[in-house]
Amino acid sequence: MTMERWRPFGTLMERGEGFRDIQSEMNRLFDSFFGRGAAPAAGAGGRGWMPAVDMYETKDHLVLHVELPGVHEKDIALSITGDRLAVRGERHFNEQLSDDNYYHVERAYGKFERIVQLPMPVQTGQVTATYRDGVLEVKLPKAEEVRPKDIKVGVQ
Repeated sequence: MTMERWRPFGTLMERGEGFRDIQSEMNRLFDSFFGRGAAPAAGAGGRGWMPAVDMYETKDHLVLHVELPGVHEKDIALSITGDRLAVRGERHFNEQLSDDNYYHVERAYGKFERIVQLPMPVQTGQVTATYRDGVLEVKLPKAEEVRPKDIKVGVQ
């Protein structure tokens, strides 16, 4: 009896074609999951990137911290539609150097958009945003109906 090695993907894998497709698809999947886009050179227009967001709640506010290192405040735009907060902007590539001057580029550049589902109603007219040290802080006042209310207990 002759033993033959089992090859689940057949001749595609033997030629290496299937592996390249699977590898590039897995790289794309992990890059999109971790918010890393391609690091395009100036004007290359590669995939966008997605900033990291922390969200927590205080007694009166819903607070978001959005990491935007290297982004100028003039390049950031915020909007609220219903129960979604959208943070949009762009991190520009240093165009003073040519592509030949770079040895390694890991940071992602280009346009970004991050839409965050808000877990509760907020007062959209009183939202404040401050930007310091590469972190955007957005304070969203809770709507009156979701704020905790103290109830005094009476004695009879």
